[in-house]
Amino acid sequence: MSDNRLSVFKTYKLYVGGKFPRSESGRVYEVTDSKGKWLANAPRSSRKDARDAVVAARKAFGGWSGATAYNRGQVLYRVAEMLEGRKEQFVREVADAEGLSKSKAAAVVDAAIDRWVWYAGWTDKIGQVVGGANPVAGPFFNLSTPEPTGVVAVLAPQKSSFLGLVSVIAPVIATGNTAVVIASADSPLPALSLGEVLATSDLPGGVVNILSGGTAEIATPLASHQDVNAIDLTGADTALAKELEIAAADNLKRVFRAQATNEDSASDWSADPGTHRLTAFLETKTVWHPTGALGVSGSSY
Repeated sequence: MSDNRLSVFKTYKLYVGGKFPRSESGRVYEVTDSKGKWLANAPRSSRKDARDAVVAARKAFGGWSGATAYNRGQVLYRVAEMLEGRKEQFVREVADAEGLSKSKAAAVVDAAIDRWVWYAGWTDKIGQVVGGANPVAGPFFNLSTPEPTGVVAVLAPQKSSFLGLVSVIAPVIATGNTAVVIASADSPLPALSLGEVLATSDLPGGVVNILSGGTAEIATPLASHQDVNAIDLTGADTALAKELEIAAADNLKRVFRAQATNEDSASDWSADPGTHRLTAFLETKTVWHPTGALGVSGSSY
């Protein structure tokens, strides 16, 4: 083999509608590791890319929200299977992105895979936790059931480029929503590589759309977009979060804001995630159904 062989560098692209487009603007920006070494050029998404991602997410919503909860769990578990097979690549990318040793990066990737499995197990159980039959005075069944909110814009954590990323995406789609995800601005490569995994899993195109670039530049049009139903502000700093909350109020978007001012530094992503992110993007539908005329015994059955 010749020593003069040129290296083949990876071209990172956006993940929108199940495909891998370059940014509509044609712009890229340099991504470096924790020591300032060049890693790759990532696409810098434009407002047009954000709008295209919303269109793809809306198109996918009907099929994904209409799938059975059990089927969604199977799909999420398949993502975990695919990640397990590509673990070495993600260990390398996470180590570069977050300045971790190989062993620590491996632990992060393992935790991210386990997080997919965790949420896969919740898809067909969350309905029993937050829904159920309500006791009412009258000949009626009164049933409350959770339903997905719709298209959710997700600002991924800035520092936890993979475990935090998975921790904000998985609960959104586990409950039947579709997502437009803005990757960490400084460390977008693990997120863009995750798009390749999602594309080769059983996840329908458009359920998750991943954009890279300036967080504020992409998030601003998403927060004011009339066809975005909710927004997760985890990756926004305090000033940006306030600005996006104001924009989101225009069409009464559901807004999820981390408990702390900056969840990146205040939250340990490896901790038990609980169910608060699952319920953050659910709406409760309550249905009244007559049981029929009451007989002498007090029941129609």
